[in-house]
Order: sequence, then C-alpha cells, then structure tokens
Amino acid sequence: MTAETRLREEICLLAKSLFDRGLTGGSTGNISARTDDGGLLVSPTGTSFGRLDPARLSRFDASMQLVGGDAPTKEMPLHEAFYDTRSTAGAVVHLHSCHSVALSLLPGSDPDNFLPPLTPYAIMKLGKVQLLPFFRPGDPAMGQAVRGLAGKRSAVMLAHHGPVVAGKDVEAACNAIEELEDTARLALLTHGLGARGLSSAQISDVVTHFNVDWED
Repeated sequence: MTAETRLREEICLLAKSLFDRGLTGGSTGNISARTDDGGLLVSPTGTSFGRLDPARLSRFDASMQLVGGDAPTKEMPLHEAFYDTRSTAGAVVHLHSCHSVALSLLPGSDPDNFLPPLTPYAIMKLGKVQLLPFFRPGDPAMGQAVRGLAGKRSAVMLAHHGPVVAGKDVEAACNAIEELEDTARLALLTHGLGARGLSSAQISDVVTHFNVDWED
C-alpha cells in the first residue's frame, strides 16, 4: 500500500468517525491533507463525511492544479489560506458542529480568543481561536480573512457557520477540532452559572510547559 493510499483511507476513516458521532451532518464539512509530493487530497463538493470514497477524493498537484478525482469543496480558498500561511499545516478540517456554532451566536465573545479557558486541553491543542464574522459559504473573503491573520492562528471559528482547524497531520487536525467542539459544549453547559475558568497563572503555566503559540 502506498503512502497516498494510506492517507486517502485515513481521511475517509476519520471523516466517517466525525460524521457517525454527530459532529457534522448531511453533506456539510470538508477536509484536506498534504500529500508527500506537496499536493493535496480534498473532500469533493456536496459529499457526506459518512460516505467519502477514497478513490474519488479531489487530487491537487503541488501547483494547486486539480489533477484527479471529483470537483473539490467550494471552501478551497479557506483551505489554501491555511496552507499558504502556516508552514506546519499538514491537514485542514472544517465542520458545522452544533455547540461551537451555538457559542458563536452568543454576545460577549472575545474575537481574538473565542473559547473560554475552561480546560488545559483546548489551549494545548488549539492555542487562541479567532472568531471571524459571518461570510456567505464559499465566499473567497473567508480565505482572505484567514490570510489576514498571517499564520498566527491554527484555528478559527466562522460565526453562524462552523470551526476550521489546521494541524500537522489529519489525525491532529481532527483531534483539535473535536477539542474545540467539546470546549464549546462545556461553555454552553456552564453559561450563566458563574463557572470558574483557568486563572492567568494557570494558563501561563500550560502555555509555557507545552510550548503553545499564545502570542497575539
């Protein structure tokens, strides 16, 4: 089995896991990963995470020309923006996960640090999550907004839409976006109850110990 064949199967396996557990539904969400030759494998447009076909994933070469598979997701500008601005990005995942979308609708969020510091794991896996305003799905302006962050964020939350996370590989990206959704769920469960978040000293300790990129 070639490295690309393994990657195709891993993408589809992890996407189905996300779908089966209700983290994205219908034909929503998209996923991509770097290939060894510098190209990309991308979920096709209009496909369900629960039924991706490894052989039909969109295949781009290193110059971002479509060279095989079905037509790609309309959110390609979003994916390309992460790859172009973050040299460590080996995969990008975008979901329409319910709790993170719900949290994006509430007033009072810090656009520069969308997730409240409730657990160390969101800090470790995501750093600061940037809250971006609403964009029409497929709008190239989403990619421009990510480029405007100059690679300083591995995760963004599209208001009214869903999270997008870049990771060193497809498994890391999926794990991180699940952590984002879990933290959003905790925030909603404790909303208005006076929940205690991590203190500044505790956040600083986690950031230092795990070498988290936490600068603005």
